[in-house]
Amino acid sequence: MAVQDSKKSRAKRGHRHAHWKNKATAPALSTDPTSGETHRRHHVTADGFYRGKKVIDTSPATTDAAE
Repeated sequence: MAVQDSKKSRAKRGHRHAHWKNKATAPALSTDPTSGETHRRHHVTADGFYRGKKVIDTSPATTDAAE
């Protein structure tokens, strides 16, 4: 049977529970200046814009290699 070394203080317990604070808040949102789309801070929008520039091509790819 496990026996604890000594009683843990309220401060130690608080340090363990402190990480839940960040989970309860909603993420910060921004609006892209070019597309006007709302997105999470420091993340690419659904259309592929980041800080006003197109960084990911989201158009459907056409493959001519199959023919």
